[in-house]
Amino acid sequence: MIFLISTCSEPFHNLEFVKTIEKILIENKIQFATKHYSKLTGNDLKKADKLIICGTSLRDNEFVKEINKFQWVTQLNKPILGICAGMQIISSIFGAKLGKSTEIGFYEENFTKEFLSLKGEHEVYHLHNNYTTLPIDFISFTKSKIPQAIKHKTKEIYGVLFHPEVRNKVLIEEFIKL
Repeated sequence: MIFLISTCSEPFHNLEFVKTIEKILIENKIQFATKHYSKLTGNDLKKADKLIICGTSLRDNEFVKEINKFQWVTQLNKPILGICAGMQIISSIFGAKLGKSTEIGFYEENFTKEFLSLKGEHEVYHLHNNYTTLPIDFISFTKSKIPQAIKHKTKEIYGVLFHPEVRNKVLIEEFIKL
């Protein structure tokens, strides 16, 4: 089972940032559960085969104030995909610094190596005000100054600053195959 973790402080925002991923899982006949990070339990983490930490709206940074609730990311030995806010969370937990940089709309990203089926030039959708430096023990898979797609060197922990649910759902489909 895949566990989707919402980072949205406003439930209405789940329609854009969580339901779109749920739809991809439904289309692929994947069993899943969804819960807000503030309600996540150790039992939820045990039940999950994989986890996706979903993004949130442009100005919703409440998750940053409660970053300590995500310490489990460093100890869990299961595949994790962080999308936008999810990547910011993963990066922060592994020692990266958050910075301000607004990117909105479609951008061409050059994937230097295959990253969950993406390689070479791909148009991706950005919607964020923050970025992160590259965390310790992570590899960046894009040529851009700001890390856009990262993976832990030894663990199945992935992060993307863009929103693959908009234009690159194959990335999510590849993650669920892990």
